[in-house]
Amino acid sequence: MKGYSPVNITMAAVVLLVFLYLAVAEAKVKLGPEKVSHLHFYFHDLVGGKNVTAVEVASAPTTDSYFTQFGLVRVMDDPLTEEPKATSKLVGRAQGIYVSSCQHRVQLLMATTFIFESGKYNGSTLAMVGKNAVFDEVREMPILGGSGLFRLARGYALARTHSFDLTSGNAVVQYDVTVLHY
Repeated sequence: MKGYSPVNITMAAVVLLVFLYLAVAEAKVKLGPEKVSHLHFYFHDLVGGKNVTAVEVASAPTTDSYFTQFGLVRVMDDPLTEEPKATSKLVGRAQGIYVSSCQHRVQLLMATTFIFESGKYNGSTLAMVGKNAVFDEVREMPILGGSGLFRLARGYALARTHSFDLTSGNAVVQYDVTVLHY
């Protein structure tokens, strides 16, 4: 049986690269030009009091022995508003989970879908997954995708705590999100 010659391998590689280039070019034409969007909203995480929006669904037997609540898992369906007041215009919801994932710092692993329910982005979503060191002044988390107007999105979210109630655990967090999308 005869092997492949270097010339045949090179030709096959060139043909493959040409087809890949053409496929990418065709996809870009169909998707249109890439856009940059900047979003600003407030996230209301209510874990105590009436009308909670985030509930504990699991914890480790040792969770209460850590000041960080290491091992605590919460599911959320938090409102997103235009302004810090809970009564300001609702723009969407943040749905997902967060887990206390560090034994030595208050740090969350967040898996969140921002679901936009009004305005220009109504019906579109953004997916954010990353580390949230909640007591840092500014936290950066990656945007890994989206749907609707945010199809093929990528970018980042900057989170800043606007207010935090030590008694209830309720927080209002300002989000500034920058995304590239088609």
